[in-house]
Amino acid sequence: MTPLVRKLAAENGVDLSTVKGTGVGGRIRKQDVIAAAEAAKAAAPAPAAAPAAAPAAKKAPVLEASPLRGQTVKMPRIRKVIGDNMVKALHEQAQLSSVVEVDVTRLMKLRALAKDAFAAREGVKLSPMPFFVKAAAQALKAHAPINARINEAEGTITYFDTENIGIAVDSEKGLMTPVIKNAGDLNLAGIAKATAELAGKVRGNKITPDELSGATFTISNTGSRGALFDTIIVPPGQVAILGIGATVKRPAVIESEEGTAIGIRDMTYLTLSYDHRLVDGADAARYLTAVKAILEAGEFEVELGL
Repeated sequence: MTPLVRKLAAENGVDLSTVKGTGVGGRIRKQDVIAAAEAAKAAAPAPAAAPAAAPAAKKAPVLEASPLRGQTVKMPRIRKVIGDNMVKALHEQAQLSSVVEVDVTRLMKLRALAKDAFAAREGVKLSPMPFFVKAAAQALKAHAPINARINEAEGTITYFDTENIGIAVDSEKGLMTPVIKNAGDLNLAGIAKATAELAGKVRGNKITPDELSGATFTISNTGSRGALFDTIIVPPGQVAILGIGATVKRPAVIESEEGTAIGIRDMTYLTLSYDHRLVDGADAARYLTAVKAILEAGEFEVELGL
């Protein structure tokens, strides 16, 4: 063997006595040493993986006892009105719900990119809610049975030509639903401003009866309190309500031109509760699919100034 072969063997930790030469007369060549080194590496046991760091333990929240424990109190008037309306709606409508799962990863990335400039320009924070309202209103224009009212006394159906969207707002007095009038004609900034203004009025006890009336469709964001989804009740005088679940990161299948893969995505559930007297399951599915397509496409760059 040549000095070069001896040097190469020493550098790679190859015992030349174990190498069978393929050169003339059994001569050990450079290629033989390289092959022996690669074989040894392949046979060597893989190094043990470093133990994964244990996730930090989450602390349980400190819960204070409610001052209502053990008390019997008079039902607030607003609570009774809300309850009566919900019971009335359930008794008079044939209600059921459909659910779809939506990948809002692109939408969340756009919001993260635009939220600071949006707040400086428009004077309100850019929450995810305006995107959902925008998509819901846009889809209502193409799916008339979802934005309608059954006139039982006349035996007629009114298909609305405006999208007046009620927004369920949690307040100390109870759940109230102020209405974004003509939401289908507003851009993201207009919806964000209207939502912030109406929610502020509800929580400041300054909302007017006119601002609580006239909804043709309602959206309830139960996800803001962590619920994955909810079987919301359709309000009286409407035929559908959209529930938005919490957005959570989880593994999901991604289909692309390159093929199928698994990735960590921002996912949420949308629930449509509807009155089956007018809205069929296929109608509900078509509407939800349209809203899902708008949100997943995330074509909001122009409105966000990106």
